[in-house]
Amino acid sequence: MSEIIAGVEIPETSTVAEATRFIRETTNPLLFHHSCRVFLFSSIHARTLGLDPDPELLYVAALFHDTGLLTPFSEAEQRFEIDGADHARAFLLERGFCSRAIEVVWNAIALHTTPGIPGRMAPEVAATNLGVLTDAIGLGLNELDPAMVDEITAAHPRGDFKNEFLQTFHQGLKHRPSTTYGTINADILEHFVPDFRRTSMVERVIASSWSA
Repeated sequence: MSEIIAGVEIPETSTVAEATRFIRETTNPLLFHHSCRVFLFSSIHARTLGLDPDPELLYVAALFHDTGLLTPFSEAEQRFEIDGADHARAFLLERGFCSRAIEVVWNAIALHTTPGIPGRMAPEVAATNLGVLTDAIGLGLNELDPAMVDEITAAHPRGDFKNEFLQTFHQGLKHRPSTTYGTINADILEHFVPDFRRTSMVERVIASSWSA
């Protein structure tokens, strides 16, 4: 019998089971429960907005979206979102998923912190972004049924989420500060690292090798 939380059915596929096991074993309780809540909130937003994401792809996108914070995928420094997207791509390639499905999941993860763009893309991309925003900053939280929210947090507790989540971001970004240029991730380093100074687009234009 399938598991249902707050009216959202957890997909019963081998890929979902393997993704759950993999993320539980390779991340930590904070990110595992956060990612599960993101799937649930993403599914609720999709239903409210009349979107029809593939539940399996949405689940994989939600579960993998923050994996790049803990385990960089590439030796070359790149945004943690790209690391997470690359982890998911490798996971799905190993399981024979088609290129379109992999691209959808990759985009959902790579763009999950990017304002304005996910909502114009595939349902899985749009829903992942909304689920992340609800769990991270409370977007639309007051519009949700409190009983549903309680059911979600009972199944996947938040604990001291705010402080631990920000610390996890800090630990995942402090060794690659240049990757935060032009992103909300610079906010994290600006808060936690005393000597961090974000580079602006104005400075880059003025300092370019062009004479005018």
